[in-house]
Parts: sequence; structure tokens; C-alpha cells
Amino acid sequence: MSDRTEAGYTSIARWFHWSTAALVLVMIPIGIVMANLNVGAAQDTLYHLHRSIGAVLLPLVLARLFYRMNHPPPPLPASVPAGQRRIAHATHWAFYGLLLLQAMVGWLATSAYRAPILVFWLFELPPIWPVDRPFSEALFAVHRVVGFALLVLIVLHIGAALLHHFVLKDVVLRRMVRG
Repeated sequence: MSDRTEAGYTSIARWFHWSTAALVLVMIPIGIVMANLNVGAAQDTLYHLHRSIGAVLLPLVLARLFYRMNHPPPPLPASVPAGQRRIAHATHWAFYGLLLLQAMVGWLATSAYRAPILVFWLFELPPIWPVDRPFSEALFAVHRVVGFALLVLIVLHIGAALLHHFVLKDVVLRRMVRG
């Protein structure tokens, strides 16, 4: 295999990946718990944390997408079949699309509901939609579906990485871990 095939992701690409992963992996359980918790102060705190993380994720994913478009990832090893390459490519773009959609739908839904978006209690994001509770409820339903779609994609992504590392014993995971 060539050096380019063995090359890993840049340190910036790895930082974007792991930062996004950490925030999303914290955000999903917070979202599930807050939606099913009926305790005032604890629920409010979880909502504020969820919205704050979302407010950080939106520019992070946009920056990551901009970086990716200007710094293509290293090619997969030659041993990865063409079908798996297409699936990997589609999965990565689905992540970008779903993460951006999720953040925007959450901001729109929260704006239409007219709940405050306090970013870590430091400042408030402005609403981007007029008050419209029925529209807000419909958007929150979309937000839940997109959240579960992201969860499924994350499980598949992690499963594929572990398959490559422990079963196929190739460099796919190591490229994102060590570069």
C-alpha cells in the first residue's frame, strides 16, 4: 500500500471528529432524559444543556464541513471493497446533513415555542421563527426522528470502525485515532 493510503487524518480533522462525537454522545442521552423527565428544575437544566450543546454543535459542524471540503480525507485502504467505500462516503455525508438538520430544526422549533436558548447561561440566542406552537410541536417531532436516525447511524459507524479494527484488522480506525 502507498503512503497516501496508509495516511491518517490530520490532527485538525481528528479534533473535529472527536469533539463532535463527544458532544453528540452527551447530547443524545440528555435529550432522551429531558423529554421523559417531569421534574421542573432538573428538566429545565437538561433543556438548557441540550440547547447549549446544540448551539455549539451547529458552528462546529459547519466549520468541520468547511474544513472537510478544503482538506479531503485520506483514501480508504485498497482492501476496502467498492461497496463499503460508497457506504462509508454516504454515511459521512449523512452525518453532516443530519447534524445540520438537527441543529436547525431544534433552533426553529425552540424559537416557534419561544423557549429561551441560553448558551451555557452566558448569552441568549435570538429566536429565528415567530411564535407558532403547532408548528413547534411538528418540528419537535421531526427533531426526535432525526435524533433517532443519528443514533442508528452512530451505532452503525462505531460498529463498522470496530469491525475494521478487531475483525478485519486494517488501518481504518487507527487513521482517526492516531492520524
